[in-house]
Amino acid sequence: MALTQKLVEELIDLVEIKLSCIEVFDTQDRMSVNRLETCRDELYELVGRAPKVDTPALGDSAAA
Repeated sequence: MALTQKLVEELIDLVEIKLSCIEVFDTQDRMSVNRLETCRDELYELVGRAPKVDTPALGDSAAA
């Protein structure tokens, strides 16, 4: 069974949603984030696109 581009894009969306929900508290959380980022990157390669760049939101206190 082959994966269609539309299906891969849906999987990318699901992985990105999961990444946005994870709060890293320990090493296990960090490992989960790393695995999901790798998964996302591989899915992007399947559709021939580059991953979106994570940019901090305007007014983000971490940027100050």
